[in-house]
Amino acid sequence: MPKVKVMVKNNQTEVRIPVGIRMLIRRCCQAVLVAQHFPQNAEVSVSFVSNEEIQRLNRIYRHKDRSTDVLSFPLGQNNHYDINQETGFALLGDIVISLETAVKQADMYGHSLEREVGFLTVHSMLHLLGYDHETSPLEERKMREKEEEVLEALGISREATFTQPEETSL
Repeated sequence: MPKVKVMVKNNQTEVRIPVGIRMLIRRCCQAVLVAQHFPQNAEVSVSFVSNEEIQRLNRIYRHKDRSTDVLSFPLGQNNHYDINQETGFALLGDIVISLETAVKQADMYGHSLEREVGFLTVHSMLHLLGYDHETSPLEERKMREKEEEVLEALGISREATFTQPEETSL
């Protein structure tokens, strides 16, 4: 099983990072590598940023002047990655997550923030490994199936993580 080194950085102050979220991100990265039969050890960077910062990055790199939930910056192409000379690990790239948007989406979809951050991490890891849901409806479907497969293996599938509405007593 490949090892994964995940550097998690908090570059925002809008949302408090929940306990356990860093471990969840590491588990998600590892699960994607296992599910994809990635053949070597790997490194990935994950940063939490504000909506303002992710909008700036989206404008610069994707020419879309709006905030988004997550951006992926792959370092490899066609299954070829630079190698960190100190560790021998493949450098997969960077994941940038807006926690502000993740909180809003978790609420909108009726599931936990952990499920949302897990989904965004798995989604971005697949991008770092070359998947692109924007190329065709078929590729989008393949990517969605792989996302749910990994999340289910981690116990955070869509069905398992919906929040229950609070009961009211009359």
